[in-house]
Amino acid sequence: MRKICFVTGTRADYGIMTRLMKEISHSPEACLQIIATNMHLSPEHGMTVNEIIADGFCVDARIDSLLSGDSPASTVKSMGLVEIGIADAYSRLLPDLVVILGDRYEMLAAASAALIFRIPIAHLYGGETTEGAYDDCIRHAITKLSSLHFTSTEPYARRLIRMGEDPQNVFYVGSLGVESIRNEKVMTLQELENSIGFSLGDKYVVATFHPVTNQPGEERKQTSALLESLDEIIKQGWKVLFTMPNSDTGGRTVAALIREWAAKNKDSVFAVSSLGRLRYYSALKHASAAVGNSSSGLIEVPSFGIPTLNIGDRQKGRAHGTSVLNCPAEKEAILNGLHTVLSDEFRHDAISATNPYEKAGTLETILDKLLHHPLPSTKSFHEI
Repeated sequence: MRKICFVTGTRADYGIMTRLMKEISHSPEACLQIIATNMHLSPEHGMTVNEIIADGFCVDARIDSLLSGDSPASTVKSMGLVEIGIADAYSRLLPDLVVILGDRYEMLAAASAALIFRIPIAHLYGGETTEGAYDDCIRHAITKLSSLHFTSTEPYARRLIRMGEDPQNVFYVGSLGVESIRNEKVMTLQELENSIGFSLGDKYVVATFHPVTNQPGEERKQTSALLESLDEIIKQGWKVLFTMPNSDTGGRTVAALIREWAAKNKDSVFAVSSLGRLRYYSALKHASAAVGNSSSGLIEVPSFGIPTLNIGDRQKGRAHGTSVLNCPAEKEAILNGLHTVLSDEFRHDAISATNPYEKAGTLETILDKLLHHPLPSTKSFHEI
């Protein structure tokens, strides 16, 4: 029986992996282990470890790593705390395989520790590019530390092979998040409104905005440009459901600006640290568009048949479909973009737009490989 350990640090990676974790927990061939860290243990970010527990999971280890700051020094110190805590967790849990999703700094700490413990890593969603964030380099670094690779598109799989990964260990599977949308029974609009205690009506957008970590010092300017643009559509009767930023470098500046702005627009804006998977999907189901710079806007949102306004460079280089409109992080460009994606024509076209991240059998393929694929004892560079 394989002991398969999932490391999760945010509402986002947990939401994507939830169904896979449930399948592992029900399998007689595996023992599920869960390590929760970073934002999951932060009251400021919604203490989302409680969502994991509410879903019926046992959290085997908690690593409290998030410091009260968002400077580069704070981020690096948080990485160090993850390394220290995960060393104890790996020593106690002795997993056969560690599963890591994405590209965040706490995942790099978890992956580097697994390397020293000689625990193979299964990495979800390498090969992607996001030139506006240091996450881009982290993602590629985790690829080189990992033994099994699951990619969301075929070009990303080919990229990993060009990076020297063995084709026998690289699997194009599609997006777990996208597949989950097809299997999730969402709330009605009334149920969603009752759950959050706010009336959204039939004219609202879902907004998420993170700092662009490869453009330090620009957080205030870019966030202000977005908020000033949203002011203009609020005047036209639109409402905004804002999900707060991650614990990235500069994230506290962004969060403070959003909270201050939301407080001034209480009748039109609702800001929340975390909606959780069900409420987030429900919000997108009934929304007119998604706005901001989250990866979800490019990957999951198109499968709801609504447009995305992708702002700035954070997701630059990431594949996307025709329902995604890109614009610079400048007020005039954002305002023009909002008018475009909220137009009847663009919204109509988004309903039938294809999503490059959709692929049949995503969950089944990943599950089979995690349970049965040989785990390499060593790793070598594969020449092409």
